Amino acid sequence: MSTKLINRRFTAALDRLLPARCLLCHAPGDGMDLCMACLADMASNHHACQRCGLPLPPSLSLCSGCVRQPPPWSGAWVPFRYAWPLDLLEARFKFHGDLACGKVLAWMWCAAEPSLPLPDAIIPVPLHRSRLRTRGYNQALELARPLARHLRLPLLSCLRRSRRTTAQTELDAQARRGNLRDAFSVTGPVPPHVAILDDVMTTGATMEACTRALLAAGATTVDAWALARA
Repeated sequence: MSTKLINRRFTAALDRLLPARCLLCHAPGDGMDLCMACLADMASNHHACQRCGLPLPPSLSLCSGCVRQPPPWSGAWVPFRYAWPLDLLEARFKFHGDLACGKVLAWMWCAAEPSLPLPDAIIPVPLHRSRLRTRGYNQALELARPLARHLRLPLLSCLRRSRRTTAQTELDAQARRGNLRDAFSVTGPVPPHVAILDDVMTTGATMEACTRALLAAGATTVDAWALARA
């Protein structure tokens, strides 16, 4: 009997013994840890600024900020809005070590349709080694791995956070940009078209700092990918 067949039978038996339960409401899950009702409550980001992913009315394609001062990246794919109940899953995943929530969020992202041409590779936003030791994992990388497999794209780790920075959640937009100035460096070759991936985009300061580092290292097109837009 093949190993794959054994694994499938074991998984099926485990599902019968321990059926999936929704991480939000504890109702039976539909083959995953999220029920269809809670999935339907996720706020999609269908109408958004093409450059920064900010939710917009259907009649607009660019927000006023990107019209006045376009960001250094070329386009954005942000399939969800950072709102209830996605924000509950994200907080548990990012700050409380709940990797099961991260698995559900990654599944949701894989089920979304890319709004941009696919890049040559995906590059997750890195954590500084001190924060990585504290948290134990990089939430952007945990989301990027299954998405890269799903889209059949290489996953690169050529971007480094070269210095420790203050947590962005504690700063306003202007301070966030100053906090991240020269915080990232590139340690390996970069293909022409890459997507920088993060869990949540708020002001875009992290994406901007990463994009400038990648463009300086030889990338010609950088797209900003995030699961949700605040």
